[in-house]
Amino acid sequence: MTEKNTAGQGADYKNWVPKRLLAAIFCCFLAALGVAGITGRMSQGGWRTALLWIFVLLSVFFMVLFIWMSCLYRAFDYKGSRRMSAQIIDGIAARVEIPEGGRGLDIGCGSGALAIACAKRNPAAEILGVDRWGVDYGSFSKGLCERNAAAEGTGNVTFRQGDACRLNFPDESFDAVFSNYVYHNIPVRDRQAILLETLRVLKKGGSFAIHDIFSRAKYGDMDAFVRKLRDMGYAEVRLVDTTDGTFMSRREAAWLGLSGSAMLLGRK
Repeated sequence: MTEKNTAGQGADYKNWVPKRLLAAIFCCFLAALGVAGITGRMSQGGWRTALLWIFVLLSVFFMVLFIWMSCLYRAFDYKGSRRMSAQIIDGIAARVEIPEGGRGLDIGCGSGALAIACAKRNPAAEILGVDRWGVDYGSFSKGLCERNAAAEGTGNVTFRQGDACRLNFPDESFDAVFSNYVYHNIPVRDRQAILLETLRVLKKGGSFAIHDIFSRAKYGDMDAFVRKLRDMGYAEVRLVDTTDGTFMSRREAAWLGLSGSAMLLGRK
């Protein structure tokens, strides 16, 4: 199928940059600016001057942070003009092929967008989305995923609680595994180990499509990891740069803090 993941009526995939975070940052900017203004009206000298500069710098910091986070919000807004999230979801889902009667696993499914897109493209397969749905992304939940699936009319997708670091599935349980911008957020030192845990549940002959920020700082030497997978018998393993215009430009990726974004593709 070549159907795109255009959100159906009533579907709400949210934005990973919550509005309440933007509001909090803006309030911090106003507070720092206000204190700087009050301090500036005092007689200067000694600790008052130091305090003035501290709050001036804080107000500048929060202003820059607010502008940057606002740009991220606009870029990842499903209903905005840029629609980067939808472009990424469509691009990953287009690379997920599941045989009839097969099973696919979306790790870190968030609001269900990728799982639902893959379910729509593979109607004869069963898709499962797992996520821990913690307080870090409080607007995402299992209930939201289920409502979005109902709004999209996809009956071949289900959702459950799960941990990407320790998947509660036997070896070789799925015909395809996929993920989008998940693992770089997990506070661990060895993210390559999480990738191996993901591939553990993939069946022989199954495919994987994992999109993330595969920078050296976050993942170490990914070229060596690709060679390692090939030595382990994985086929067609490659890293596809998605900042070359595939999903975004390099300039846009650098500005948004997404440099190193790529898809890890292959077959077991």
